Amino acid sequence: MQKKILGIGLALVLAGSLQVNAQIAKKDSTYKKWFIGSSFLMFGNLDKTNNPEYIQLNAGYRITPKDVVQFRFKRSIYAWPLGIPFGPSFDAPGLNYPGHARILAPQIGYQRFWWKGVYTSVYALNAFEKYLDENKKKIGNGYTLYLDFYLGYQFKFFKNRFFFEPAIGISYWPVRTNVPASFKAVEQRWNNYFIQPGLDFGFNF
Repeated sequence: MQKKILGIGLALVLAGSLQVNAQIAKKDSTYKKWFIGSSFLMFGNLDKTNNPEYIQLNAGYRITPKDVVQFRFKRSIYAWPLGIPFGPSFDAPGLNYPGHARILAPQIGYQRFWWKGVYTSVYALNAFEKYLDENKKKIGNGYTLYLDFYLGYQFKFFKNRFFFEPAIGISYWPVRTNVPASFKAVEQRWNNYFIQPGLDFGFNF
């Protein structure tokens, strides 16, 4: 009986909390449920030496003021093992792939705000990859599952119409299939994780 009472009490507390969040949202005229956005990482496309041709589109929905679900779509090419950290080894001669890979990657994630603009988020990214050799001839298709974890802060501008979310994150890929042997030979010396920045921005509506 005590367990039932405790369970009912917990359910009431959670329901009350969600209702309070909803009331706060309704009273706050700047609160918006939907948003679209992208990433300032696309400025990396200005690199003419190894242009990643990076595209990112974000769309999200705020279930409550603290809980957010988000869908992202990413497209890019890369010619170096993803586990190489930023530093002298990154893009160094002899460490790149004998060709490059093109990826199309839908991604879904959850974001939780803890205190003011501080948040954590987790994303699952499904990368469908096409591998090309140095003559740009297709040599195979592959798939990689990336799990991305971020810690960041959201800055709001113009009465919460726009936001900017700088973050630090780690990307880990537990599943990676059908990598061509010539590519695998280059990347096997590196880790299957990578520390990366997050520089998302968006428009609320």
